[in-house]
Amino acid sequence: LMNEMFKDYPDVVSVEQVTEMLHISPSFAYRLLRSGDLQAKKVGSKYIIAKKSVIAFVDAESKA
Repeated sequence: LMNEMFKDYPDVVSVEQVTEMLHISPSFAYRLLRSGDLQAKKVGSKYIIAKKSVIAFVDAESKA
């Protein structure tokens, strides 16, 4: 079901796309990334975020 929700997004998304997907502010997205609540890799100053990480985050939050 989550895969359907985010089907229009690529397999790897940017912070900007995460803010759209989750309807959150950029500052909150960065807070989730820095805390590790949203799994990502940091390459230089940019985050590389797998769409499956966003799905896992939403799934975990919905069960909390």
